[in-house]
Amino acid sequence: MRGYPDDLREHLRSGATTLCRAFAVTRRDGLVLGFTDHDRDLHFDGVDFRADSGLTAKAIQQATGLSVDNTEAFGALRSDAITEQDILAGRYDGAEVRGWLVNWVDVSVRALQFRGTLGEIVRSGGAFTAELRGLAEELNQPQGFVYHARCSAILGDKRCKFDLGRAGYSSQRPVEEAEDARVFRFASFAGFEDRWFEKGRFKVLDGRAKGLVGIVKNDRLKANGAREVELWQSLGMVPEPGNTVLIEAGCDRQADSCRLKFENLKNFRGFPDIPGEDWLMSYPVKVSVNDGGSRR
Repeated sequence: MRGYPDDLREHLRSGATTLCRAFAVTRRDGLVLGFTDHDRDLHFDGVDFRADSGLTAKAIQQATGLSVDNTEAFGALRSDAITEQDILAGRYDGAEVRGWLVNWVDVSVRALQFRGTLGEIVRSGGAFTAELRGLAEELNQPQGFVYHARCSAILGDKRCKFDLGRAGYSSQRPVEEAEDARVFRFASFAGFEDRWFEKGRFKVLDGRAKGLVGIVKNDRLKANGAREVELWQSLGMVPEPGNTVLIEAGCDRQADSCRLKFENLKNFRGFPDIPGEDWLMSYPVKVSVNDGGSRR
């Protein structure tokens, strides 16, 4: 019980407890959902924790040191809570999770037991099971940079420093025709070169699919000014005609593109002159001049 507040410790020592668990899930789009395994709703920290959500959780496995705290949450898919459509759309990927042990008679008597993110979500038979990963899980992620010819930054991030809000590098427009939530056709979309948006982001700004993001695979400008934009993967939800999308210019992370397309070579994070595998495997030959000079 180390770390529990005194009032909760006293309640646990009483021998007759009125405890339940409550979880708050904060999605990347900012929506906060509250769940509890109690038989009536609770409210604290500005969150409504619903009892009829069908969500329950196993006991939290906690350890000292750098071990990863983990548990599982499972429940029924409900149209007014966690829906299969939202799961398929990726809205819960990496969502923040907080879990409390709460005295449901007096919700001010509580302790934060878990904080982490949602991991793998498995759907089966109208229900789901979600892995909850503790904060130490981030220590398992690879860190550092790879040294290669291409830029290691992401276009527009703090290392790249390029402002995608500059004129000519993005476009907001309504959806006209969508095929399989992957191919989008626009009757009039000139003003940008052919393939200008390839490898760029495609983000839905409103409607049911708001917040979903895809990466552009192909960007084709037609002779009549029409345009077809194809994503690498279908969005989890089809944007409806009239919904607004933001399409950003793409970057192939080459030094020439950084210099000519974005005029941002001073922030290029690659190593265009690094020797390749052919150079590393080369060896001296008698027909060449072996004076230690450049091999180019």
